[in-house]
Amino acid sequence: MPLATAPLNAPTLAWPRTAPAILWSGLIAGALDISAAFVNGGLRGVRPGRILQGIAYGLLGPSSFQGGAATVILGGILHFFIAFSAATVFYLASRKLEFLTQQAVLAGAAYGVAVYTVMYWVVIPLSAIRRLPFSWQGTVTAIVIHIFCVGLPISLIVKRFSR
Repeated sequence: MPLATAPLNAPTLAWPRTAPAILWSGLIAGALDISAAFVNGGLRGVRPGRILQGIAYGLLGPSSFQGGAATVILGGILHFFIAFSAATVFYLASRKLEFLTQQAVLAGAAYGVAVYTVMYWVVIPLSAIRRLPFSWQGTVTAIVIHIFCVGLPISLIVKRFSR
């Protein structure tokens, strides 16, 4: 009797394409997104280290701001973990839904909005972060950043590695 095998319709991942697609899309989206956060925060007088500690706040709560360099590094690690997770989800979805690479600009813009929605309406409420009062300016800024710095880079890079 043969050992259990994968179902015939299971997606196969070609590692030589999978790894670079996820690596580059996660790295670039993460770098663009955190750069936008640094610029946006800098305009309000918030230092980059404080922004990274703010990301760690989601896991540690208020003590993240007393953690010094350790919580700055933790915030950076968490930020890029989220970026690589978003890249992985898009890549895996694009293996089943061809329009994600065929219509990469539209799919990327929609994915940016989806990532924003999950982050701001699921992840942050489940974290230790206190929700700030609603602001149209803050919401529109966050959505635009997620479209141009997260969704589009991920979709366009995944498309490039999917040829």
